[in-house]
Formats: sequence, C-alpha cells, structure tokens
Amino acid sequence: MGRFTDEPRFKSNKKKNTEEITDSFLAITDISGKITDIFLETMGALGDNSYFCRKNGAIPINTTKKKNHMIECMKKRRTIRQYTSQPISEDLLNELLEVASRASNTGNMQLYSVVVTRDKAGKERLAPAHFNQPMITSAPVVLTFCADANRFVKWAEQRKAEAGFDNLQMFIAATIDAMLFAEAFAEAAEERGLGLCYLGTTAYNAGEIIKILSLPRLVVPIVTITVGYPQDPLPEQSERLPLEAILHTEQYADYTPESIDRFYKEKEELEVNKHFVRINNKETLAQVFTDLRYPKESNEKFSETLLQTLKEQGFLKEK
Repeated sequence: MGRFTDEPRFKSNKKKNTEEITDSFLAITDISGKITDIFLETMGALGDNSYFCRKNGAIPINTTKKKNHMIECMKKRRTIRQYTSQPISEDLLNELLEVASRASNTGNMQLYSVVVTRDKAGKERLAPAHFNQPMITSAPVVLTFCADANRFVKWAEQRKAEAGFDNLQMFIAATIDAMLFAEAFAEAAEERGLGLCYLGTTAYNAGEIIKILSLPRLVVPIVTITVGYPQDPLPEQSERLPLEAILHTEQYADYTPESIDRFYKEKEELEVNKHFVRINNKETLAQVFTDLRYPKESNEKFSETLLQTLKEQGFLKEK
C-alpha cells in the first residue's frame, strides 16, 4: 500500500528533481558556450590558419567576430584616391595577391596576370594613359590586371597540345578571370586596412599600356588598381541604388517609368549630384553621364581603339 500512497509524492519529487537537473544542465550549457566562445576567439586571434581538428578532418575556425569584421569592412568600402607615404611591404603585397589567386576562374586555367609598378618613373610613364589622374603617381603601388592567355598557350605548346585561344570567347573568359582576381585582391587588401581605387581608363588606352609594360601577344590590360594606406580624412561613400533595383527573381522584370523614378530618386536628390547638374548647366543628372562623362562619341572612339588592340594582341582576327 505504501508504494501506491507514496506514488503521488514520488512523482512530485521526480518533477522537482527533473527541473533541478534541467536548470543545472542549462547553467552548464551556458558556461560551456561561453568557454567555447572564448576559445574560438582566442584561436581566431592566432590567424586564419588555425584549425579545430575533428574526426572527419580539419575544419577551419571562423569566429563570428571575424566574419562580422569582413562584412562590416565591405559595407564601409569607399574609393580611396589619396594615400599616406607609408609603403606597402613586398611580403604583404605578395600575401594579398596569393590569397586573391584563390578566386574562381575559368577551368582552373587562371587566364590572368598582374603587373606591379612601384618605381616612380614607371608610374610617370603610365600616368598619361590614365589621363594623368594624380593617384597613379601618388599611390605606393599601381597594379595592372591583365587578361592573359599567353602563359597557358605556351604551356600547351610545350606539352604537345594546341590551344585555340586566339578568339573573342577566350578573351571574355580571360577578362572575367582578371576581374575576379582583381576584386579578390581588393577585398583582401581592404580587410588589411589598405585603400584602393579602380581605374576604368585602362581599357580606354590599352594599346599605350601594352607598350609601356611590354605585354606580349594574347595579353591585354583590363583594369588598374592604385593601392596604399588611406589618408585622413576619408572621403564619403558613393551612393548605391537600392537592392530592389538590381535584383530579379527567377526572371528578368523590365523596368517601368514608375520603378525608374523610384530607384533613382535618392541618387537624384543628393545635394552633391544636384551640384553636378547645376555647374554643368544640365537639366538632369542623367545628362551629366550621357553628355559629359560617357558621351556616345567617346564610347565609339574607344570601342574602335580597343577592337584594334584585340586584333593586334591576337584575340581577334583581321577580316
């Protein structure tokens, strides 16, 4: 009888004991979690090559702090055109370029190269090809990223293989490779506290740059980056269109007059852009771009020049 009469009390104690055990477990879990966080932070501070070994292999440790730092760095990115006199060590530059070489590329052929210019005279020779923009000569380092099929073709020839890379398709592939390499470098450099500026003028005067840098057949300069430690004060960030303006789900949804007005509203209302409109005696911001910055005549002229350069470098055949 006692067993049965004690059953309710036993259940009550069991419940109480269960709650106590649960509370203790949660407390231990919380402490364990804090210890794990401290451990991961400590290990993460040792560098990106620290590993936490598990039964199925070594798994890289990436702390939330480090991940957040990278994202925040990308969110705050801005174009840097003025640099301090602090030099960039060769070790740091090579490390960043090596990291960048892990970027995705076409068929793992790495159809790109980069020419590093540190010499003052070399920068001065490059400056006119970039319309004498001051960051070319003031930056500690100037990097010219090139679409490069030359190296792969020579390797193929030396291995009894014939590479059909002298065509537009492979130029496009090499261009994509070079841009992925350049952007990977940019992200790594900014994470290390460096500032940089992309120069689109490279494609305008590719022929001149080819001569200055002695680029051989099947090598064409695509983009130039000036890089150095940013000089204070930092410039303001350039505006960006809202995500909605560039994002299409499943299929491309063409823009309506209403959506165009909505997407460009903030850009057009910025005081700095209104200033550009006023000082150039234009009616709209769009006219500043189409009439002054990227006029049709210039676009066609540089297009013809680039096409001729591609022919001379072996990527296009003369008709």
